[in-house]
Amino acid sequence: MPRTIIITGASDGVGAAAARQLHAVGEHVVVVGRNPDKTRGVAESIGAPWHVADYADLDQVRQLAATLLDRYERIDVLANNAGGIFAGRTLTRDGFETTFQVNHLGGFLLTNLLLERLLASGASVIQTSSIAAQRFSRFDIDDLQGERRFSPSTAYGNAKLANILFTKELARRFSGEGLNAVAFHPGAIASSFAGSARGAWHWLYTNPLASRLLTSTEVGGARLGWLAIGTPGVDWQSGQYYANNRPARTSPLAADPLLAAKLWQRSAEMVGLDAD
Repeated sequence: MPRTIIITGASDGVGAAAARQLHAVGEHVVVVGRNPDKTRGVAESIGAPWHVADYADLDQVRQLAATLLDRYERIDVLANNAGGIFAGRTLTRDGFETTFQVNHLGGFLLTNLLLERLLASGASVIQTSSIAAQRFSRFDIDDLQGERRFSPSTAYGNAKLANILFTKELARRFSGEGLNAVAFHPGAIASSFAGSARGAWHWLYTNPLASRLLTSTEVGGARLGWLAIGTPGVDWQSGQYYANNRPARTSPLAADPLLAAKLWQRSAEMVGLDAD
C-alpha cells in the first residue's frame, strides 16, 4: 500500500527530485512549496496533490497544517526540506530572523501541529540539514535571532544545527511512541536555494563553472528518498544525522541533550506552542 509522504520545499531542487523519485516507486507524494507556479508544475508532472506555504509567514504554516490534517488521514513521512540562505539580517512579518524562521521555526511548527497525526501513523520525520551545521555554526541559545552576531553563513549554519538538535529532541520525546526522526546532509546541491544570497554563496550556486563542483539534485533527492523508504531501526537510526547514506559527524553541540531541550522550549515559546 502506498505511503503518504509530504515533502516541503518541493517546488525545486532536492525536494522536487525526491518527489519525482518517490512517485516513480509508487509512493503517494504530497508536494509543498513556496512558489505557486513551480509547485504546481512539479506536482502536475507526477499527478500529485500540492499545497503552497511561505515559511516566512507562520500563519501560512498554520494554514498548511490545518489543510494537511483535513486532507490526509495518514502521514507516513514528513520531510521538512524547506529552507535557504539569505542576504543580510532581515526580520519576517512574525518578527524573527528570516534564516532561522524559514529553516527551523517553520518546520518545527508544522511538525508540532501535525504531531498527533504523525504519532497515530507511526511516521518518520526527516530534516534536511547540512554540513554547514559543523562548518559555519556559532550557536548561541541566547542569541537565536543573530542580534549580537550575524553573518549569512553563520545564520545558515546555526539554523542547520537547529535542525539536528530538533531531530534529537523529537526522537528523545517520541521514539517510544512509534515516531522516528532523522536529519541528513543532501550534499552541496546544484539548486536555487542560495538565489537570495550574495557574495560567495550566490556565486557558488549560480555560476555555471562553479556549479560543476556541486552534487546534482537527483543525487540529493535520492538521499532524502533513501530515508523516506527506509525502515527506522534497520536502515537508519532515529535521532541520528546522516551524509552519503551513512552516519556522519556534525557539530559537537548536536550531542548536547540539554541544549536540544532548551532549543525546543525556546522554539515553542516563539511560535506560541506548549513547550511540554
